[in-house]
Amino acid sequence: MAKYVGAVDQGTTSTRFMIFDHAGQVVGVDQKEHEQIYPKPGWVEHDATEVWTRTQEVIVGALKKSGVAASDLAAVGVTNQRETTVVWEKATGKPVHNAIVWQDTRTDQICNELAKDGGQDRFREKVGLPLATYFSGPKVKWLLENVDGLRAKAEKGEVLFGNMDTWVIWNLTGGPKGGVHVTDVTNASRTMLMNLETLDWDPDMLKVMGIPKAMLPAIKASSEVYGHCKNSGLEGVPVAGDLGDQQAALFGQTCYDPGEAKNTYGTGCFMLLNTGTKPVQSKNGLLTTLGYKIGDQPAVYALEGSIAITGALVQWIRDNLKMIEASKDIEPLARTVDDSGGIYFVPAFSGLFAPYWKSDARGVIVGLTRYINRGHIARAVLEATAYQTREVLDAMNKDSGVDLTALKVDGGMVFNELLMQFQSDILGVPVIRPTVAETTALGAAYAAGLAVGFWAKVDDLRANWGKDKEWKPVMGEEERAKLYKGWKKAVTRTFDWVE
Repeated sequence: MAKYVGAVDQGTTSTRFMIFDHAGQVVGVDQKEHEQIYPKPGWVEHDATEVWTRTQEVIVGALKKSGVAASDLAAVGVTNQRETTVVWEKATGKPVHNAIVWQDTRTDQICNELAKDGGQDRFREKVGLPLATYFSGPKVKWLLENVDGLRAKAEKGEVLFGNMDTWVIWNLTGGPKGGVHVTDVTNASRTMLMNLETLDWDPDMLKVMGIPKAMLPAIKASSEVYGHCKNSGLEGVPVAGDLGDQQAALFGQTCYDPGEAKNTYGTGCFMLLNTGTKPVQSKNGLLTTLGYKIGDQPAVYALEGSIAITGALVQWIRDNLKMIEASKDIEPLARTVDDSGGIYFVPAFSGLFAPYWKSDARGVIVGLTRYINRGHIARAVLEATAYQTREVLDAMNKDSGVDLTALKVDGGMVFNELLMQFQSDILGVPVIRPTVAETTALGAAYAAGLAVGFWAKVDDLRANWGKDKEWKPVMGEEERAKLYKGWKKAVTRTFDWVE
């Protein structure tokens, strides 16, 4: 009898494999980073072959460390950095180009051209997304236009496209030897190519982007058996869950009722609100996206606010400015001062995401005086994450007509107590961290386990959720309003920087 479920969590900076028991507790984990490639300013790439190598290594590593055998796993799920785009040869499994990462801005001209006729929201009603460099469709278009001979191969069905979930599942299930070419509704909803109502590739969108249907994966539910592992130490285990990382976190946080929301603090920050079985169109710069789909049940939709740079800003002051040795050092450094000294750091490194969607914005630090030291900058770095989250929450409240009463949080930065307290203060609502903070991998494991009957129903998953810590607001309303007003002013200083 299988005792566990596994999850591949293929993230922006690293890949890990996690093993969970029936109570949703972590039994084993292994994690490895992969290279970040920056060929030009604003360009971000990953070597998809390296990512697959790391994936195989962490699967073997986690099984070995935990003493769990592949035969102990009921199923494996996959979750992934969304929108990161790979095109590869079907016959060899060799990528035709480095993967183009979600943060990459090389498609800004393509997006601007498409926006000339009908504006940035030209396709929003159909696909739920504004025209932005963030999404996969324009990235595929760029590859077809810039890699020699690729279009002809794509039309013949000789090359395949996928976000990272598709790449990992294809390789897990055999790769060139019969690998399954699939994606799920959540990942497909990030391409700009899927119709929100039909949950299928939209012929008009494919035509506009010039993308042959032959290269696209089949769109499946987030929880169903897609195939079985043929390699990487998981032989015979069903691959049965697939969710984009933020939707996986929503699922892992057990936000199964309309009005429930979570915020994940990773490389970027992503807040998702369950809106039920009907898509809600945003009037305030949010994305209408798929939350999840279990088997043949109706799909569940979500509103999402995406922030490009949060944890990545901590990495930036660590790696580029060498202000700290390790990411965890930012909290003690920020605690050397009582406040940010009146400065704001707006990290629009790759433009601004929700609720602005301005790809021509760039990062700024404003309010500098001789008084400012490293501690103030460290504090402003943390506060930037909290302010950006407040902007998204305000937009969400307006769109949904529901005022959020508490925020469930997860991801690496939720162990930063200073940030979590400031987050609660600037939102004016409690912030709650669950006992298992790695909810992304947990969500993928849940989806896979549900598909094979390891868990019978979502109520079993709700019973697993536990509260680890809660932060309540202590800041006065006047102070909160004043600080937030300063932030809004600082953001305007980033606009229209790139000509």
